[in-house]
Amino acid sequence: MSRAHRIFALLTATVVLVGCASSKQRAPVAERGGVAAKSVVAAETARAKAQREKDWRPAVHVVQKGDTLYSIAFNYGFDYHELAELNGIKDPGVIQVGQQIRLFPGASRPVPVAESKPSEPAIKDQPKLVKYAYSEAAVAQLSTPEKNDKSTVVTPAKPEKIEPKLQPKPEPKPVEESAEVEPDADIEWSLPTQGNVIAGFSEAANRKGIDIAGKQGQPINASAPGKVVYSGSGLRGYGKLVIIKHNNTFLSAYAHNDKVLVKEGQSVTRGQKIAEMGNTDADQVKLHFEVRRFGKPVDPAKYLSLK
Repeated sequence: MSRAHRIFALLTATVVLVGCASSKQRAPVAERGGVAAKSVVAAETARAKAQREKDWRPAVHVVQKGDTLYSIAFNYGFDYHELAELNGIKDPGVIQVGQQIRLFPGASRPVPVAESKPSEPAIKDQPKLVKYAYSEAAVAQLSTPEKNDKSTVVTPAKPEKIEPKLQPKPEPKPVEESAEVEPDADIEWSLPTQGNVIAGFSEAANRKGIDIAGKQGQPINASAPGKVVYSGSGLRGYGKLVIIKHNNTFLSAYAHNDKVLVKEGQSVTRGQKIAEMGNTDADQVKLHFEVRRFGKPVDPAKYLSLK
């Protein structure tokens, strides 16, 4: 075999081998990075959704005996100043039993429906009486009926039905889970003071928060940043009380203080001293601390370490 033939045969074998190799299917490459990213996003979405809680609050609250605007705002997670402005209340200390307090700007007070009353029946027309002068001709005329004389029957007109103008009942704006419902993870909580927890949260025992024992004058700090929406002694059983609104979901409350060091409307940071521990309206020196979600008390242990 000549050199040229050997070179030709070698090239032919090389082409055949390359063709066989290219005919084999390649193993699929898994895009692990994309799948992992999608899994993380899905997990975060599920976690955030699980953390959201349906806003249970009604559109309107009817004032009951013992209610104050302060307690209504506290129990629904609002600033009482906002409720006063929303409802046109000039003096927050004056509300009446049965009064309707709107909780949301979109909620309207129910308007009573007008009562429909039956219309008065129409008065029947009576034939007119005509007095004639006595004469033989007149008597003869009355005694002789005319051929075309027909007794006229007056049919009473049907009373026109008056439809009362009814004002439709306004539909209260439903409270939706929107951007205002903020995930729990958005807030970093810390202990409001140092000491032993002498009473824990319990729905069964109607304990709405935790009690931390301490010394008279011990610092009480804001558990999370926010705005002071209440500072005073207007809520029975809490003594000198501070309430901080952290966002549209959460409030925190600090009760039985000896001194209050912040004012309503003031912004505070996490860890800032807001009061000094005391025993106002309490049987001993302690801090009663509450966390409220949409105004409903929740266990503080879910948000901060009590150890």
